[in-house]
Amino acid sequence: MTNPPPPGNSTDPTWPVQPSSPAPDPTLVVGQPVPTQPGPANPYAPVDPYGAGQPPATQPMPGYAPVGYPPQYPGYGYPQPPKTNGLAIAAFVLALLGFTSCITAPIGAILGHVAQKQIRLSGEGGAGMAKAAIIVGWILTGLLVLVLAIYAAAIIYAITTNNDSGSNY
Repeated sequence: MTNPPPPGNSTDPTWPVQPSSPAPDPTLVVGQPVPTQPGPANPYAPVDPYGAGQPPATQPMPGYAPVGYPPQYPGYGYPQPPKTNGLAIAAFVLALLGFTSCITAPIGAILGHVAQKQIRLSGEGGAGMAKAAIIVGWILTGLLVLVLAIYAAAIIYAITTNNDSGSNY
């Protein structure tokens, strides 16, 4: 690096080197603020601990993808539930029809047992429906047998009872 020539016309190399004066700093200008120079801060302004007066952050929060970009790992949606066993549906319907037509209740209960076996082997859905068909079907079948037994007992009682009231019809 070479030193600048000394002031004046002297080219003597032993002449002391004068330091060059630096350019004036624009922030040290006294007087009115220049557009590039910020004005004096208000000492009475409230302090904002959250930085609301700051420009928005350009970096996204950690753990989140930047706005406008697709997520890193695309979602695959919800897993599809297993297909419901058709025999379980039929068993449940027949068991419920047992309330009106008593003969379908035991059929619904038996089909419920078959549907449970199919569901265990195939992994299909509808195990709860098959169990409900079994429970409802066998309860209604038991009630049907009880009603038929009471009806038969009433008929037998009516036949065996000697009702001689004195009328000869």
